Amino acid sequence: MTYPESESSGPASCLATGNSVLSQDPATTATWFTPQADDPAEAGEAAGPTSAMAIALRARRGTLGVVLFGRLGTRPPFDEDDVLLAEEIASRAAVCIDNARRYTRERETALALQRSLLPQEMPSLMAVETHSRYLPADSAAGVGGDWFDVIPLSGARVALIVGDVAGHGIQASATMGRLRTAVRTLADIELTPDELLTRLDGIVLHRTAGARNEIADTDLSATCLYAVYDPVTCECTVARAGHAPPVVRHPDGTVGLLDAPAGPPLGVGGLPFESATAHVPAGSLVVLYTDGLIESYDHDIDEGLDLLRAALRGTNPSMSDAADQILRSLLPNPPRDDVALLIARTRALGADRVAGWQLPSAPAAVAQARKYATDQLTGWGMGEDVEFATELIVSELVTNAVRYATGPISLRLINGDSLICEVSDGSNTSPHLRLAAALDEGGRGLFLIARTSERWGTRRTSAGKTIWAELSLS
Repeated sequence: MTYPESESSGPASCLATGNSVLSQDPATTATWFTPQADDPAEAGEAAGPTSAMAIALRARRGTLGVVLFGRLGTRPPFDEDDVLLAEEIASRAAVCIDNARRYTRERETALALQRSLLPQEMPSLMAVETHSRYLPADSAAGVGGDWFDVIPLSGARVALIVGDVAGHGIQASATMGRLRTAVRTLADIELTPDELLTRLDGIVLHRTAGARNEIADTDLSATCLYAVYDPVTCECTVARAGHAPPVVRHPDGTVGLLDAPAGPPLGVGGLPFESATAHVPAGSLVVLYTDGLIESYDHDIDEGLDLLRAALRGTNPSMSDAADQILRSLLPNPPRDDVALLIARTRALGADRVAGWQLPSAPAAVAQARKYATDQLTGWGMGEDVEFATELIVSELVTNAVRYATGPISLRLINGDSLICEVSDGSNTSPHLRLAAALDEGGRGLFLIARTSERWGTRRTSAGKTIWAELSLS
């Protein structure tokens, strides 16, 4: 069916001009409520009111539609006072409708933005097996700024991150995206967890100070937890900025907190962050989460932590089953705040897959290191191409350590998804890749390593630095 579009049609005129139309003529009023039927048999079925009003639904961006009021039977027809009352009702209804449309559009945009910024699939890693869940808040609270991430690090280690930006909506999601990118950048330069949070806190403070005239960013605050797990030592180092500690379920079924000193939330400034290291046996479940999981109107954070620990006790479940059990126990109803849940099952690299040697700080160490490496690779059954590339990398790295570094030198090989070669020394000076001139006698070592390996880099240690390179085994 189609409604008449002529100027004589009250609804059409009201929609076109935005002005209210009053009809006290029964014949005219009948055409407002009786559509022009495609089937003539339908036209005579409806009887219209004796008087009517067409009132525009106007909001911020113009006319949303038209609402029709009709009066039947022998009641007095509508007059101008009725039009004023109807306009007031329609005005309030239009604002409500427009607010609902704007909120729905903003929430869908924020949710799409947040989901696009979260990991779409978990990486396959030697150190851990991971599983994640993300539950957006119910419609009353709006989409927040919760996020999580899993970042591969050098030496077969892995970083596990979870964070929460204060507030809701597109602004919170956009801020979450900036912080997640900053964390990935800082993780790439191999900072320790406490130093990374210190740098991240500085970024938040700088963002806040640089946005004095941007109301949305002047009160920027966030929490974050950064954990690094090493499958060689089975140690996990944690630092947290105003965030709840991870919960660990050990292989024997015991459940406890992987606690670290609680630093201030990001954006406070002026206070230090500290990290703590704990032994986490292979096969443990490490659970990271945001406060929407453990905090509710029904219970406080301590009660939520008790419920979380209770949900992990008992048999050793799969990560998917563990996530289901956690969500059933702590969230029987739709969450009022966003919930990010990251579960990692730890793995260990046994002594048969890791080999290390101490080397003297002397030129003879280069040949000795080559022999150690080739003998170990032969024992692991590596091909000639891998042995040749590893021998080249070991030679260059140990030579640089002997020439330019101080203190003890160590060599370590890790046989995992890739072959990792590490040389550590006592110097804090990091090497830099440069392009050697045609007549230069040196300066080509790192260039050869970069071309031979899949990736390489440097990380600082308590005793100096470690230079590492990874070779593909496929």
